[in-house]
Amino acid sequence: MSQPETHSFQAEVKQILDIVIHSLYTDREIFVRELISNGSDAMEKLRFKQTAGEPLFSETLELKILIQTDETANTISFTDSGIGMNKTELIENIGTIAHSGSKQFLKQISGEKDKGVELIGQFGVGFYSAFMVAKEVAVFSRSFQPDETGWKWLSDGTGTYTIEPETGLQRGTRIVIYLKDEFKEFAKSDRIESIIKQYSNFVSFQIELNDKRVNTVQALWTRNKSDIKDEEYEEFYKFVGHDHEKPLYRLHFSADAPLAIKSLLFVPVRNIEKMGMSRVESEVNLYCKKVLIQPKSKGLFPEWLRFLKGVVDSEDLPLNISRESMQDSALIQKLNKVLTTRLIKFLNDQSQKDADLYQKFFDEFGINIKEGVVSDYTHREGLSKLLRFESSITEKGKVTALADYVSRMQGDQKEIFFIIAANRAAAEQSPYYEVFKAKGLEVLFLYEQWDELVMEHLREFDGKPVLGAEKADVNLESAEPKEGDALDEEPARLLANWLKETLGERVGEVRVSKRLVGSPAAVVEADKFMTSSMRRLMKAMKKDGSSEEEPMSKQDLEINRRHPLMLQLEAARQSQPELAKLVSEQILDNAMVAAGILDSPQSMLQRMNGLLETVLKKG
Repeated sequence: MSQPETHSFQAEVKQILDIVIHSLYTDREIFVRELISNGSDAMEKLRFKQTAGEPLFSETLELKILIQTDETANTISFTDSGIGMNKTELIENIGTIAHSGSKQFLKQISGEKDKGVELIGQFGVGFYSAFMVAKEVAVFSRSFQPDETGWKWLSDGTGTYTIEPETGLQRGTRIVIYLKDEFKEFAKSDRIESIIKQYSNFVSFQIELNDKRVNTVQALWTRNKSDIKDEEYEEFYKFVGHDHEKPLYRLHFSADAPLAIKSLLFVPVRNIEKMGMSRVESEVNLYCKKVLIQPKSKGLFPEWLRFLKGVVDSEDLPLNISRESMQDSALIQKLNKVLTTRLIKFLNDQSQKDADLYQKFFDEFGINIKEGVVSDYTHREGLSKLLRFESSITEKGKVTALADYVSRMQGDQKEIFFIIAANRAAAEQSPYYEVFKAKGLEVLFLYEQWDELVMEHLREFDGKPVLGAEKADVNLESAEPKEGDALDEEPARLLANWLKETLGERVGEVRVSKRLVGSPAAVVEADKFMTSSMRRLMKAMKKDGSSEEEPMSKQDLEINRRHPLMLQLEAARQSQPELAKLVSEQILDNAMVAAGILDSPQSMLQRMNGLLETVLKKG
């Protein structure tokens, strides 16, 4: 029997192995993924040889990966029935650091991509990840070529390896890892099974662990949509989404340009963040040719799409040698843009196809769409089409799209109007809505505290400015009611001047309103960049101690010269000046209550009690 030949690794091998073992991979368990991927590559190569009609050793041998764990011996082995290696190939492929067998093979078949060869390994160092956990590694390999023989390769990774003939081998490669004592966990079957299901569950070939098949879920995203049943999609969603309910939407699409993408994405039926849960992480996993590259991939979608679940697989990923991060972040950005644009188009199409189902989506995930409008300038225009709000012409609980609002705009209308309110009743009773109602102009009703921020970032839609009702320059003009008494223009102006003098520093200007119909008065922001809801937010921040801003500007007061209260106030300021002063302060406080910005009601309540006493005495 011949003696094993001893060979030295390539120059500076100790330093290179140290990098591979201690720095290249962040997780020790990655060696399982890498060796399974190498086995899958080897069998893809063999299938190509079969297609080319080359003679094979053990032609009927089934293509699969066998993994065996032995807790007693503290070993784990990986066996594939692929292309195998002869002596020369063993020395070249694993005796030389970073020599890429897969890379060399791709060069040999350059221009024949249509043959369907799917090679995972691109850099030839995946094998060396075994030394992260091994005190010794043995490789038994027999080439597919009928006239070759078997060989055994053995090394402890310290600088040399031995190679010798081995008889009785089947076609393919078997790698036996003798584990270091501190890595006994990798000799446990359940530990290896969990790693396989996480990283290699969708490898094309059957994977058996201790004679039990592990990868039973198909990579649906690689199959033709017309061949997949709804039940299969639902089962796949339960697997990748960890959800017992059916998804609300699914998007299965492929693209060849500008990137090769195969993707299967799901929208869950519930937004768990709305249920008081903590902020979720994206559950879209990034694959390259069915091998997991990055679970819960960061940057693949913008943050506002974190509710998505599913899979994205791209052959174009220029991975680094560890497969754990991208060499070119610009590619991830390109993937992000392509995927997000496609997802927005899908949601817009669904909103046209089934408005009721889309409203269910928006009820759950509308907050995410709004977050996108605020934070994602690139996709803001597309996202604006997905927004939905109640409107003055819709039924309670029914919503409308901005595009539908625009289609109903009157001939001379140039802006899209909205009101921020706590609910529909408050919006319809708002003094800022009165002029729109009188003129028959549609107004969007916005109920969430962040809606104003959304509109502030949106600014316009379809070329039409988006404007808050309280800031809108709309007056009654011809729609002004003709019946009933009203102060003439001059007495009304004098009353406004008196109110300013009486209220002093509590208000900015006081003027006669051109917008009020049923309310006696309304406060209006003098600062064109400030609104009542924004003022409420800033005051809340000050109460929390999180803002040290200068005092905010005073608000203006508009009065309705047709309201009976103003007619009586004009009379009272001549005959009962003290009572008129109390009433003027109450009018201002009432207007601030209507706007939701009254700081403290104590003084208002005391004044109101005094007014009630006065009324009862007279009665």
